[in-house]
Amino acid sequence: MSEIDRIINEVNGSMSIEGMPLTDEDKERIRTALSDDEKYKMILKALIIKHSV
Repeated sequence: MSEIDRIINEVNGSMSIEGMPLTDEDKERIRTALSDDEKYKMILKALIIKHSV
């Protein structure tokens, strides 16, 4: 298991405890963000805009 997969599994476990497991889209977003710094910045900006409404 890669480090990124381990992180995703840990985050998913924590979120599942709160009744909000990660979707496949969430998991892919995390995987992309952790492996590509430029895409990370774009993802972060999009999430901030999405949740600032």
